[in-house]
Amino acid sequence: MEKEFFPDGTPIAEWFYQTEIPSPEQLGRPYPLDQYGVPQDGKVHTQEIQQLIDRCAEEGGGVIVVPPGVWMSGSLYFRQGVNLYVSEGGVLMGSDDVSDYDIKKTRIEGQTCNYFTALINAEGVKGFTMCGPGVIDGNGLRSWKAFWLRRRWNPKCTNKDEQRPRLVYISDSSDVLIAGLTLQNSHFWTTHLYRCQRVKYIGCRITSPAEPVKAPSTDAIDIDVCSDILVKDCYMEVNDDSVVLKGGKGPWADTAPENGGNERILVEDCTYGFCHGVLTCGSESVYNRNVLVRRIRLQGVANLLVLKMRPDTPQRYEYITVEQARGRVGRFLNINPWIQFYDLGDRKDIPLSYAEHITFRECEADCRVYLHVAPKEDQYRLTDFAFRDLKITAENPGAEHSVISGAVVENVTVNGVMVG
Repeated sequence: MEKEFFPDGTPIAEWFYQTEIPSPEQLGRPYPLDQYGVPQDGKVHTQEIQQLIDRCAEEGGGVIVVPPGVWMSGSLYFRQGVNLYVSEGGVLMGSDDVSDYDIKKTRIEGQTCNYFTALINAEGVKGFTMCGPGVIDGNGLRSWKAFWLRRRWNPKCTNKDEQRPRLVYISDSSDVLIAGLTLQNSHFWTTHLYRCQRVKYIGCRITSPAEPVKAPSTDAIDIDVCSDILVKDCYMEVNDDSVVLKGGKGPWADTAPENGGNERILVEDCTYGFCHGVLTCGSESVYNRNVLVRRIRLQGVANLLVLKMRPDTPQRYEYITVEQARGRVGRFLNINPWIQFYDLGDRKDIPLSYAEHITFRECEADCRVYLHVAPKEDQYRLTDFAFRDLKITAENPGAEHSVISGAVVENVTVNGVMVG
């Protein structure tokens, strides 16, 4: 195989090409829910499922098997050596009652604080696999309705004001595989990785509705202070961003030990239904480097690449490449100040941020706006972007390439006209 590279020239490691999905037999001794006393009766059985996870760990590890049928639970905590397999026709469904989820110290929206845990939690594990042709369903409709009702009462309501659990939260872990599953209807973010290394999403379907009730902030994949992440052959359609790079927020975010950057992120061969963004840096993000998005299909997404530039947070986004993206998108490139819940705290100056070495290559897109870019020299600097071999149709071409310092434009047509 010809050697491939991340945008700054770092070789793509062999690990990224190892995409085999293990069979249930390869995951260890099976612990099917129905054979270990967990009833399928429409009731929430968190305690029984957790006891089975603990037993599996104590007996040397194996795999919790969700058989065909619907099995309901609140917060579950997977331990070292315990995997999860959801069978064809099987549904692990989250409770729609927030009291079935524990409140613990966790990471949420760029901060470490007490908050609700997820349906599936794993901390400090190595080699954790959750896979299978079945479904993990957050059952989030009740909390979506509550969120929008609270927003009507208080338009400034935040996600923390209307608290609700995520679907999957994995922290301080490595060599994780999430494969084949349908992950849907999360109350809040669908999957969240924090301080993880070598995580693969392969062949997953990650969805939440935009109508008739919008599923607020149900990001598909939140990557938070992580390295070496592969997202391959997935379908994502959520009422927020699909792949989101996070890492911290606030005027001193770059000095806090719990914050950090994301590096070596590869997203390839994915299809996107409606979502707010294919790749989003922000809104809680400090440093992102070496991100490659390639061979993707766009089916009416709002934005291809979003760089949320927070004036209250020092940020640097560099060496990001999007190539071979094809389809319909609202905005091809969206770079603007992000002032929602702006708070400089005790800082007197606005920290300067940077976005540089951003490349678009070999893309064909039907857009509403091509370049939705707002220059803001007192807040952020945009330098060394490259636009190569693009075929764009756009209702509104938007900004000129020249708003970006050092922009390189080669073989780019907008509405059939070569631009430079």
